[in-house]
Amino acid sequence: MKVSIVIPCLNEEAYIEKCVLSVLRSDYDMSNVEVFVCDGLSDDGTRTIVQELEKKHKNVHLLINEHRTTPYALNLGLKRGTGAIKFILGAHAEVDQGYISNSVQVLHDKPEVGCVGGIIDNLYSNEVARSIGIAMASRFGVGGSKFRTGAKDGYVDTVGFGAYRQEVFDKVGYFDEELTRNQDDEFNYRVNQAGYKIFLSNNVKSIYYVRASFKKLFRQYFQYGYWKVLVNRKHASLTSTRQLAPAAFVLFLLFGWLFSFFHPLAMIGYFTLIGIYLVVGIGSAMILRKKVKATVYVFTAFLVLHLSYGLGYLKGIFHFLILRRSAPKKDTALSR
Repeated sequence: MKVSIVIPCLNEEAYIEKCVLSVLRSDYDMSNVEVFVCDGLSDDGTRTIVQELEKKHKNVHLLINEHRTTPYALNLGLKRGTGAIKFILGAHAEVDQGYISNSVQVLHDKPEVGCVGGIIDNLYSNEVARSIGIAMASRFGVGGSKFRTGAKDGYVDTVGFGAYRQEVFDKVGYFDEELTRNQDDEFNYRVNQAGYKIFLSNNVKSIYYVRASFKKLFRQYFQYGYWKVLVNRKHASLTSTRQLAPAAFVLFLLFGWLFSFFHPLAMIGYFTLIGIYLVVGIGSAMILRKKVKATVYVFTAFLVLHLSYGLGYLKGIFHFLILRRSAPKKDTALSR
């Protein structure tokens, strides 16, 4: 069965070759694999690297994404691809040798499944990146994102780097090009609504090079929270209830602090709940990392994840639900 691999990228000269070569080293028949790298006008060496790969491998293709954002890149590759199964892959990722074949096998064995994904293992460039990756793979850090935290095989609401049947796109359409972030969550929501199942398989494995600074992590998850509200507005529904927890946490920190000045019981309750958060958060970090410095890094990553997503979500509520505006142009000029 022919498959298409779609890789959005922008300024990924440090990662794109390793990503593409990992696909080409798969145990699947390469005569039935086509790879589309959809580049958002990179100004580093990314396009040169992909052009060299094109010369050596006839199934690798460079596509230019003039719009630069991720959903345009995804749709560009998906519409160009001729495979019966289409894979979404990040440029920061590398796939296991059995990634393609195991995904195809699941879709063959389970006709009710429209999309299959697997567990993403993190690789780290430094100690901060390691701590961020560990926080993102913990339940305290990201809640129930099973493709990050690990789980038994089974049905889920979303996956990372999914493989989709072409018939899914024929039925539900393609990625929403208005969504600079969260386009995959929104698309998977539509997949579920259309009656298809999404399956998580531990035999489908990939690795991901984790962002190496708290600043980058904050920006990433602020955008996730912000764009999630637009997804909710589009569907007039919550795509998952866990998305509310970070925003509630931020509101509690702000208003709980104000109310604590008006009544001693409010102050006691406020600091009690903060204490519980600190105990659980620091305790979780200590379980994950034994050394003091590493524990501090993991707990800092927890704070960044929760505060950035919550603040972004609240901004999204104000922008998309209260003001009923479209996304500002500066926020759409971003790409993966």
